[in-house]
This record gives sequence, structure tokens and C-alpha cells, in this order.
Amino acid sequence: MEILALIISIIALIIAILAYQKVGGAADLKKQTEAFTNVGETIAKATDSLRDKTADILDRMEAVVRGTEEKKEAPKAEKKEESEKSKEMAKARKEKEEQK
Repeated sequence: MEILALIISIIALIIAILAYQKVGGAADLKKQTEAFTNVGETIAKATDSLRDKTADILDRMEAVVRGTEEKKEAPKAEKKEESEKSKEMAKARKEKEEQK
């Protein structure tokens, strides 16, 4: 009985080895490894490209936002100057009226 079990296990081992070689064996594993490496490199390049594009877009958005902030601040400064001028004119009018 033991000899029969040994013979069956040896036959099963031979069939397994043949199936492994038919499927591709170690050469197929190397091909898959190379393919995954290429995919990884492609993903890294795409990530770098997307990172650069995102940075450019954010720079443009910042320029637009800061540009509008500067434009908004400029009228405020002009309004302050206008309000100071109007105050000075009002004082001058009062002085003229007092002199009359």
C-alpha cells in the first residue's frame, strides 16, 4: 500500500510540474514582473504630469484671486482719499461761511 501511495504522489508531482511549465513557468513570472514594472513607471509619469498640471492650475487661480483682491483694495484706497477730500472741502466751506 505504501508503495502505491508513493507512486501516485510521484505521478501527481510530475503532472504538476508539466502543468506549471505549460502555463509559463518562471519565464511567465518574469514577463508579468516586467509588465507590472512598466505599469508602475507609467503611473509614476502620469502622476508627475498631473501634479504639474494641478500646480499650474492652482497658480493661475491664485493669480486670479489675488488680482481681484488687489483690484478690490485699490478702490477702497481711492474711497478713503475721496472721503478725506470731501471732509476737507466741508471744512473749507464751513470756514468760508464763518468768515462771511
